[in-house]
This record gives sequence, structure tokens and C-alpha cells, in this order.
Amino acid sequence: MVPTPPQWILASSNPGKLNELSALFAPLGVSLTSQTALGVPDAPEPHQTFLENALAKARHASAAAQLPALADDSGLVVPALNGAPGVQSAVYAGESGSRQARDARNNQKLLQALKQVADRRAFYVCVLVLVQHANDPYPIVAQATWPGEIVDTPRGQGGFGYDPYFFLPSLGQTAAELAPEQKNRLSHRAQALQQLLAQWSALTR
Repeated sequence: MVPTPPQWILASSNPGKLNELSALFAPLGVSLTSQTALGVPDAPEPHQTFLENALAKARHASAAAQLPALADDSGLVVPALNGAPGVQSAVYAGESGSRQARDARNNQKLLQALKQVADRRAFYVCVLVLVQHANDPYPIVAQATWPGEIVDTPRGQGGFGYDPYFFLPSLGQTAAELAPEQKNRLSHRAQALQQLLAQWSALTR
């Protein structure tokens, strides 16, 4: 059994990420505290890779809260669009409006970009970074992908972001159609978290 970690701050204000990660930690008896609850603002994300952004977010939250911090930088990569939306997945169509409004605009922009594109392959990426303190010289890093393809018609009410359009051929469903428990076994975030916990457990034995 993985030992109970110290209190961790989640370096994200995204409620979808908080819900998914909290559910993934729940079987371990671990609760995450969002940075929003502690009054920590979002960190700038100026970098070109998921890894650099995740590390920047983890260090920022840890410094502000004086706690170990877990950061998640994730998004959708479409090879036919040269990797877009990529690290800009959350703000692909702009930063204004509510998260739901941004999700809707992002999805419409994605479909428009793919309008004349036959290759609909895509994959989700998740990079998790855990730092024990802001200047931790040995952050724990885990990353995973989840392959699928983009469909034109949304399906399902679950998940968030691009999930209603992210189709999983092996299951015949979109990510938004999966039960939360099923998604939390299969997703890029679930895979990355299992890697991170294994590394953390090995270091704290």
C-alpha cells in the first residue's frame, strides 16, 4: 500500500482536473487542496512544452503555499495540425469567458481547423510534476498519452474540454461517454498518476 503523503497543493484552478485527480487519489485516502482554496493565483505558462509548464506551475504553487505541490499540464495534440492545440489547449480560441464558454469555442475552432482534413488522429497528453518544495532539485515527473481521434458530432455529457469530440475506436465511445470510474482507469491522467505514485513511493520507503 502507498503510504499517505503529506498535504499536497494542486497547482491548478481547473475544476475538471481537480475532480479527476481527487477521484484518482481517493482510494489511497489522500485529499488534494486546490491552489484556489489557498488563494494562490495561476502561474504564467509561457513555455512550449507540457513538461516546462508543469514544472513552472508546481514551483509557483509550492513557493506560494509553502507545501509540496502537484502540477498537471495536459492537453490535446493533433498531428495533422502540427501538434495544435498542444500546450494552448485550454485557451486555443482565447482566454475570455467562463471555462465552459472557452471549451465550446475551443471545440468549434478545432472542428473548423479539421474541416478539410482527413487524418483525424489525436492524442491526449498529461505531464505530472511533484515538487517537495519550490527549489526541489529532483522533481518527480510522469507523463502519458491516450490515443483517439476527433469526431464532428459531440457525444456524452461527462468529462470536460475536448472529451465530447475525443473518440476512442477501441471502445466505440467518446471520452465524455465513459463512466468516471472507467475514464479514471484508462485516461492519460490516470496512467501518469500511477507512474508518479510508483516513483514517489519508491523514494519514500
